[in-house]
Amino acid sequence: MRNKLVILSDQALELVAARFRILGEPMRLKLLRALLDGEKTVSELIGETKGTQANVSKHLNLLTQAGLLGRRREGLNVYYSIADESIFELCQMVCGRLQEQFEQQAKALSSSHS
Repeated sequence: MRNKLVILSDQALELVAARFRILGEPMRLKLLRALLDGEKTVSELIGETKGTQANVSKHLNLLTQAGLLGRRREGLNVYYSIADESIFELCQMVCGRLQEQFEQQAKALSSSHS
């Protein structure tokens, strides 16, 4: 049985769509994944994501403006952290469902080759 869906206004749907657009970029997802275990500096995030300074900074700014990340300055370093923990619930739902689909496809392929 499906959960009851909330009926949203057109303006609310625009906000939902904007949130999904923010998450529709692999580098932004890599940055969120890199921040799973706590705050990091821009340099640490560049190292973990293998992105360039300009690209990582651009995506960090977009994620911060969207309210998903927080930032604080300490000396010369800027530290980023997850500001909206609910993002992990959303990602887990999507990733969990994709994992189920991949497993079903793998079973189907292996049984067709038997």
